[in-house]
Amino acid sequence: MSSCRDQIVGILLAAGKGSRFDPQGQRNKLLQRIENGNTVVASAAAAMLSSLGKVVAIVRQDGDALAEELRQCGCTLHVCAEAGGGMAISIVAALRCTPDADGWIIGLGDMPYVEAGTVTALADALREGADIAVPVFQGQRGNPVGFSRRHLPALLRLEGDRGARELLQSCPVTVVVVDDSGILRDIDTAQDLPYAN
Repeated sequence: MSSCRDQIVGILLAAGKGSRFDPQGQRNKLLQRIENGNTVVASAAAAMLSSLGKVVAIVRQDGDALAEELRQCGCTLHVCAEAGGGMAISIVAALRCTPDADGWIIGLGDMPYVEAGTVTALADALREGADIAVPVFQGQRGNPVGFSRRHLPALLRLEGDRGARELLQSCPVTVVVVDDSGILRDIDTAQDLPYAN
């Protein structure tokens, strides 16, 4: 079993219910296709995988189409059946299965337009000593966000659906300016898809 020590590990949150996209739960927004022909979640995973190599994807169950899509992409799957209790539960689950990492880039499965170069820039900032690295495009903060080991104890105490927002508000952050509007663009409703009708 290979260690992820000295690595920045990607965490891809893919356990949300997507109820705003489809209240009936018939269509998983992460499995819809975008302009490049790939699914939303495969595109989100690809940017992280090409930059970091190791990405842990948090899912609510194994054996379904979403889990298989992520497995085929090359992600390491971690099932978190309690993920419906809030984003923080997924983050904590991913951290607990990658305890030796030097840092983490936490990304969202519904953000397929983030560029690999942005992930690389965030990882580089962590390697250069940043404790928290946030991408900024034209003055607006976006996702994903990088955290160093220094914040592991605080991250493991996260609760609810705010994710790591309180840490971002209360701790110093290193701004990483990027030319990547994808850090602001998620797939929240069906109208966000490129082929919405």
